Amino acid sequence: MFERWFGRESVRRLLGSRVFQLTLAYVMLMSLVTVIVGFAFNWRVGLIILAFILLCLLVALALLQRLASSTEAYVNDLAYQVRQGQEEALFEMPIGMILLDENGVVRWINPYMARYFDQRLVVGQDLTAVDERLASLVNKHRRDEHSVVVTWQARQFEFLVQDRLHAVYLMDVTEYEQINDRYRQERLFLGNVYLDNYVELVQGMSDSEVSNLRNYVTSELTAWAKYHHLLVKVIDDDNYLLIGHEGDLNRLEEDKFRVLDKIRQNTSRQNSPVTLSIGIAYGQSDLVKLADTAQKNLDLALGRGGDQVVVRAENGQARFYGGKTNPMEKRTRVRARMIAQALRELMNQADQIFVVGHAKPDMDSLGACLGIRRIAEMNQHQCWVVFDNQQVHSDVARLMGEINEYQSIKDHVISPAEALEKASAKSLLVMVDHSKVSISMAPELCAKLSNRMVIIDHHRRGEEFPENPLLVYNEPYASSTCELITEMFEYQPRESQGLNRLEATAMLTGIRVDTKSFSQNAGTRTYDAASYLRSAGADGMLIQRLMKENPASFLARNHLIAAVTFINDKMALCVGEDDRVYDPVTAAQAADMLLQMDGIDASFVITRRSNDVVGISARSLGDFNVQVIMEQMGGGGHLANAATQVTGKTVTEVKDQLEQLLNGEQLPNGKEETEED
Repeated sequence: MFERWFGRESVRRLLGSRVFQLTLAYVMLMSLVTVIVGFAFNWRVGLIILAFILLCLLVALALLQRLASSTEAYVNDLAYQVRQGQEEALFEMPIGMILLDENGVVRWINPYMARYFDQRLVVGQDLTAVDERLASLVNKHRRDEHSVVVTWQARQFEFLVQDRLHAVYLMDVTEYEQINDRYRQERLFLGNVYLDNYVELVQGMSDSEVSNLRNYVTSELTAWAKYHHLLVKVIDDDNYLLIGHEGDLNRLEEDKFRVLDKIRQNTSRQNSPVTLSIGIAYGQSDLVKLADTAQKNLDLALGRGGDQVVVRAENGQARFYGGKTNPMEKRTRVRARMIAQALRELMNQADQIFVVGHAKPDMDSLGACLGIRRIAEMNQHQCWVVFDNQQVHSDVARLMGEINEYQSIKDHVISPAEALEKASAKSLLVMVDHSKVSISMAPELCAKLSNRMVIIDHHRRGEEFPENPLLVYNEPYASSTCELITEMFEYQPRESQGLNRLEATAMLTGIRVDTKSFSQNAGTRTYDAASYLRSAGADGMLIQRLMKENPASFLARNHLIAAVTFINDKMALCVGEDDRVYDPVTAAQAADMLLQMDGIDASFVITRRSNDVVGISARSLGDFNVQVIMEQMGGGGHLANAATQVTGKTVTEVKDQLEQLLNGEQLPNGKEETEED
């Protein structure tokens, strides 16, 4: 009966309603109760009530039938309008749509999309045959969860592929991307320009010569800035402010900041070579943060020796340009005295001192540790030398054997685990011969004392650098860390005991190793430091014994040199076997010896360091910047002395990568620096 009154679908929806079911049950219950009460009172009253209820039921059914009919009509009309709207939207909406089958054949495109095919008939054709570029985009992004912006037919689209439905959607966002690109191009960048050696140059110059030099540099910078649409403003005699748009910054990077070379070369002809360092920051709208980042980038450029540009956004990866000359010595005795006094004050505030070198220590690292321990002892402080005797080279092992004869030193040499246990919140950590926690001999200790850290190093500063060290003495102009520490002894208490024979010998050995027997990077201050150590008791015969080479290393080095090949007749390349592990010192010594060949400007030695690490030792005579080459392969170092380590590649793959770079092919920039001698 219900189906005849309402129709099958209406009845199903009506009877399936929970509210209707509860209401019907309630009405029937009340009606039944009313009829029973009426019959109980009087049978005539009961009949009247029953007749009235039946009449109400018939009227309710009629009303419900009319309601169901009107509802059905409304729903059908609404469904028709929705279907019609969907069909019109598919044809009229400003979004391109393509339906494909499983084989990539076009099944249907909407009229908006047909405009991009010049109204050609593409249905039934393979998408690759219709448009190869579009087909490649579909294959590339079919697994993407979100839409991406792609370039197609010289326009930019928000692109989405629904692989399950074989549907492709394209929305033209060219105008929005142009606005976004214009915004990025017109964002400001700030740069700090600093004349590295201005103070040293003007000493002894007449006022007119100083004025001419300053005017020349300013005019060159102004002309360069004008050509590149920049604003340059003089801040001080040796400092300038640079402001420009990021779009112009891209062109500056393409030009490699050639103004540095031009100013250096022109002033060199007048025997007054001026080098510039520039720190540039970009990528944010907060001018205060921008200026702070620019200053940090300038500090990084200066820490790497100057004569270069560092371009970096906040928390971004730095890009380096320049750095083609050896850094000129410009530290003074005054600075050494100030550092020595500051270090003494920090030691006075500490309950104990820890000194640590880099992993796989060399003589400079260990000698510097012994020097700091002696300075602490001269100031009546307890100092622990943190040393891990795993994987040490033969010269360091011999030095540790000599230390066993000096009980006072031996008792203060502890392992990284012992140091970590002894360290407290008031302890002081001195990092020597490195500034990167990742290559430290005790990285956990560095992390624990990250706010109580002093850095003394002669390597160029890299991107990885502790955030808040208490004191930094980073001088890439020095030959070695031992040289820097030796200069501090002049400013220690006279009444205390100075260096003993072993400590002086270890530090002099460190200087000798890093200067290649005083043939590289040795300035007048280097010889002064060596003279002081010799007067303190450094033993030349002991140095010879420490530096003796074991037969295995000697033969391995000669084996590498025997396999030398040449690149452009100016660079020597040695490659070890992929199944043989070489000691890093052996590879470094081979690279040094290759430079003794006539006509060789640079040398590279590639060897396997462990099962998954391949290392490169790079050396030059100063005319070729091996640091830039190694940085692009993930390492770093100095202009004439650099290295890198590559993980997950074979020796042959690393060799091919290096040859591509040496032949002028660009590789992704790497920024990690390795302290290897």
